[in-house]
Amino acid sequence: MRILIQKFGGTSLSSDHARERVIRHISRERSEGYSLVVVVSAMGRKGDPYATDTLLQLIRDNGDKLPARERDMLLGCGEVISAAALCSMLIDRGIPAVVLTGGQAGILTDEQYGHARIKEVNPEKVLRQLRSGNVVIVTGFQGSSSGGDTTTLGRGGSDTSATALGAALRAEMVDIYTDVNGILTADPRIVEAAKPLPVVSYAEICNMARQGAKVIHPRAVEIAQQARVPLRVRSTFSEETGTLVTDLSTLKQQSALRDRHVTGIAHVSGITQISVKAIKGRSDVQLQVFQTMAKHRISVDFINVTPSGAVYTVFDKDAERAVHVLTEGGYSPTAVSGCAKVSVIGGGMNGEPGVMARIVEALTEQGISILQSADSNTTIWVLVRETDMAKALRALHAKFELHR
Repeated sequence: MRILIQKFGGTSLSSDHARERVIRHISRERSEGYSLVVVVSAMGRKGDPYATDTLLQLIRDNGDKLPARERDMLLGCGEVISAAALCSMLIDRGIPAVVLTGGQAGILTDEQYGHARIKEVNPEKVLRQLRSGNVVIVTGFQGSSSGGDTTTLGRGGSDTSATALGAALRAEMVDIYTDVNGILTADPRIVEAAKPLPVVSYAEICNMARQGAKVIHPRAVEIAQQARVPLRVRSTFSEETGTLVTDLSTLKQQSALRDRHVTGIAHVSGITQISVKAIKGRSDVQLQVFQTMAKHRISVDFINVTPSGAVYTVFDKDAERAVHVLTEGGYSPTAVSGCAKVSVIGGGMNGEPGVMARIVEALTEQGISILQSADSNTTIWVLVRETDMAKALRALHAKFELHR
């Protein structure tokens, strides 16, 4: 069988018009000879009746005491409703279809309710239905524990469901359908010149997703990369093929992309920079600071350490608590709130001289101060004031000519 995974997000299922577009994509791929597994999210977004955020609000409005196991039972309902509605529409059009929950589809997880991790996927039941000629609709975002309880995979869980099934079924492709036509060089709401990318590497899109691009979840990309299953990020509302996500060797075969050092610019706002100096006569500042953050479950990022101290970032919402617990520990931290992390991402920058110089040049020309920087093989990060973020994104996008 030529197996294709199609994943449709909440906005792709939120209206009659959107669901008609979904059926069109399913019908087209069936006519091309594919056996289809269709992974669905809950319909719509916060405020819509069956959206995950709406179900979470229902819990808050009714005592907010629901245990984690029972919370996952409720949160799995949105995907079941989406799957049942789509199944009915397909059968009405003469397309044979069947619904499987994540657990029935063979997705076995641990028991970390709310953010479960997939332990294995046994797709035998999915394969039986595909051999019978059915379109198999699978509820995304969920699996089953070894004890048979419904578990949910956390934010972006439907993407993870799709790529995990794609890996287990050795699918030819995983198509992630959303409300934008592929992956863009930057956020088009800020950078008007942002343009779609025809192809990117797994590493590049993982970094873009981690650094603020919300098109696909990085966990999903990591699974696809391990199994070497290609992804496409496509629009439900277009027939265009969107962005292909594949490995670096495939990208190197694309002659038009050989000289592309930078692929895109991403950003995360709402960040506070914290600086901590060592207490005189003590050399354990890094150990004490990061143990304190871990103890109080404060996520840290953008870490620079020296013998005399540490500089790192936390989200604005955690900043006051971080400063408080450090002060209680005898330190005198300095906090700079209202910052943003801007990331310049590209598989071609590794070993390429001059990339950082161009970043500094672009920001200096706009009078933007760099508060902190760091780098990896495929990414250079700079911390700027949030008030400078939009200007920084546009300047960097233009400096690396990503509009071309």
